[in-house]
Amino acid sequence: MPRQVDRILVIKLSALGDFVLALAAMKKIREAHPKAHITLLTTPPFETLAKGCPYFNAVDTGGRPESFAEWMALRKRLKAMNLTRVYDLQTSAQSNRIFQLLRPGPPAWSGIAFGCSLPHKNPLRNQMHTLERQADQLMYAGIWPDAPTEPGAAPPPDLSWILKRAPAERPVPGAVKPRPYVMFVPGGSAHRLEKRWPLEKYSELARILYSRGFDIVIIGGPQETALAHAIQRQTPRARDLTGRTDFERIAILGAKAALAVGNDTGPLHLAAAAGAPTIVIFGKTSDPALSAPRGRVAILQADNLADLSVAQVAQAANSLAPAPSARP
Repeated sequence: MPRQVDRILVIKLSALGDFVLALAAMKKIREAHPKAHITLLTTPPFETLAKGCPYFNAVDTGGRPESFAEWMALRKRLKAMNLTRVYDLQTSAQSNRIFQLLRPGPPAWSGIAFGCSLPHKNPLRNQMHTLERQADQLMYAGIWPDAPTEPGAAPPPDLSWILKRAPAERPVPGAVKPRPYVMFVPGGSAHRLEKRWPLEKYSELARILYSRGFDIVIIGGPQETALAHAIQRQTPRARDLTGRTDFERIAILGAKAALAVGNDTGPLHLAAAAGAPTIVIFGKTSDPALSAPRGRVAILQADNLADLSVAQVAQAANSLAPAPSARP
């Protein structure tokens, strides 16, 4: 009689930066359950990224039901999966409600939901960086006994599966070698404007970096095109890619960038995870010790982001990515 295949659910609903960091835990879950059928419960913005990810067999984007009918439909879908285990990487009130939805007889559940069978009971969990916290959670769940939980020890997310799909560049005989480029991420959540470094400072930084020999590429959603146009008024040759890049394309651009500079927002996490030397700007509303991207990352922080000078960011840029003319 064939062995029954484990059926596992991973929950990660939002936001982009958190989703990117959670890819490290998702990889470990797949390694611990190589033959299991793993479904990701998420939300529509992450569908394309998740479906391209090698860690999942299926993706369900109905993770934020609103009406009673939607909640009951979610319950029906999850019950029909005959789940053997759930890894709740969201660990929020929303995912806790999903646990309660599956009573009576919920599956083995790793998370913090009241009554779950594999609770993450570390009282310091909310003081840990996401990467170490989720590694610790998987240790409590029994699948990562030697989990690296000391600050800065957990491995960053691995985006090699995206980068492998990038089309190979074909050199054009006689073509002028393109200038290295710096990726700018000047936007962010529309309801968290206090997390944005002032636009006029980005504009001045663009002018400085362009004069040092870098092209400027501006990334963001379509609602941030006006930011790109403002930067272009200072640096006309800056390229506006706002509204024209999906998550995978941002990662591919990040992998090839000389530098990425931006606010504490999801696309910058993608660029850093793809390997870009990265400057991330934090205000007082977020703690980089809990959520900063990892890699070749410089963290600049100010209680009032208007107080963070262009000279400070330009100096950090020069440390991470010396001007092309200054390179040996």
